[in-house]
Amino acid sequence: MEPTIGLALGSGGARGFAHLGVVKVLTENNISIDFIAGSSMGALIGCFFAAGHEIDQLIKFSYAFKRKFFIDVTVPKMGFISGKRLKDFISLFTHGKNLEDLNIPVSVVATDLQRGEKVVFRKGNVANAVRASISIPGIFVPVKWNGTLLVDGGVIDRVPVSVVKEMGADIVIAVDVSHVNKQADVKTIYDVIMQSIDILQMELVQTRELASDVMIRPHVEMFSTRAFTNSKEMIMIGEDATKQMLPTIKAVIENWKETNSNAT
Repeated sequence: MEPTIGLALGSGGARGFAHLGVVKVLTENNISIDFIAGSSMGALIGCFFAAGHEIDQLIKFSYAFKRKFFIDVTVPKMGFISGKRLKDFISLFTHGKNLEDLNIPVSVVATDLQRGEKVVFRKGNVANAVRASISIPGIFVPVKWNGTLLVDGGVIDRVPVSVVKEMGADIVIAVDVSHVNKQADVKTIYDVIMQSIDILQMELVQTRELASDVMIRPHVEMFSTRAFTNSKEMIMIGEDATKQMLPTIKAVIENWKETNSNAT
């Protein structure tokens, strides 16, 4: 009997490219990924992978990623970026699919800005859900949904461990890419907002580590959350961090098997 394994992919802007390195090492070592829950960039990576793209394809694409291709600046009333261009890109790259049609079940986390509550998308259009989940407050225009406004999932649940547990995962592997950089070069409003979110989430993420079976923490904090040109380095750091945790992951899986074989 094999355990089901859930991946909780955290937010972190460009640092989320490290998730690709994590997924690469897990798949290379035949560690199944049965469920994915993601916030913000974690949701984007998770949906792209679950849409059927090979991990090597996604890594090659990340090398060519240019922010300017997906940014559409608008009059700053509730955000500087309208997000339509990025939403269209997500739809194209996920073939217009709904979450329930992906190869791997994915839950996408967003934040209800008015009610202060977590919103979890398990069904419906992938592009709509991910567009909501990546809506960094003050940067992206919030998404209107059911009479409320949705913003970045990382605001309320940076590493959605509980969400992937609710999906039915026996073992949860969490990935946190948003350490606080205490030497951060804060120059723009984007830097101010992302650094503030990281600081606000510090203590909360410690509880996520306790709740997960394995926590992988690629140290990419030296990179800006808008450093999309450094994807190669961040992916390699994600790979290295996962390789270091492989003995722990395999031990957790074996312990689960032993416990559940004894129980039967």
